Amino acid sequence: MTRPLRVAGHFGELLQGRLGPGGPVALVTLPCPVLAARCDWRPGPFALHQIAPAVIAPAEARALLGRLRIAPRGAFRLRIDAPPGGGAGASTAARVALARAAALGAGRPAPVPETLARACVATEGASDPLMYPDPARLLWSSRTGHVLAMAPALPPLEILGGFLGPPRRTDPRDTDFPDIADLARAWPSATADAAALAALASESARRTLAHRGLPADPTEALGRGLGALGFAIAHTGSARALLFRPGRVPPGAAAALRAAGFAGVIRFRTGGRA
Repeated sequence: MTRPLRVAGHFGELLQGRLGPGGPVALVTLPCPVLAARCDWRPGPFALHQIAPAVIAPAEARALLGRLRIAPRGAFRLRIDAPPGGGAGASTAARVALARAAALGAGRPAPVPETLARACVATEGASDPLMYPDPARLLWSSRTGHVLAMAPALPPLEILGGFLGPPRRTDPRDTDFPDIADLARAWPSATADAAALAALASESARRTLAHRGLPADPTEALGRGLGALGFAIAHTGSARALLFRPGRVPPGAAAALRAAGFAGVIRFRTGGRA
């Protein structure tokens, strides 16, 4: 039996939209070390056991390993912390953990991120950049699995968030997003200042909420009342995040989110040395 392979998820996106009216769908992910996929492997015939929720069908698992030229052998046990349709990367994290566990079980090196990204896109139609060591530094083409640009690392942030409303799975055919070309151009310099970064993330979230006809979302108003720098959302999914400087989350903030209808409230740090 291999030791469990752990792949961290994310918690929505700091940016997501089109790079110009006819440009690709691009995003900057918000890494989340709290929510993760874990997968271990035992020798034997191929079998996939998923501790609820199940996010990848056995046929999809076989197709993924086939793309990576790894024989589908062994018994896999896969556990996901994030809910499907939450916008926390459950599907991609599961595929990355499964592929790495299969490679380890076969005595092979783990697939390189570029190869793994192509295999994920081929089997699910879209992908988050969770196979990369520092995914928040990437401006990512989620429908093609390519890095469009690199940016400096995020500044230290403390995140408080939860899931609001019903789950909404990503439709890889959906390219109906607002234009964020101006936000993407400003992003690299904004990473030097948490307030500037939060302002861009908030604007990206506002554009998507307006574009999708969801103006009553309470996240921004909650953030203002709690002193957050800004907010971020899963642009497809139910995750909602408030962005704070580390140590600035006020007492009672988690209870305020629960009172507003947020489920699965979590708190974590990211960026800097997190």
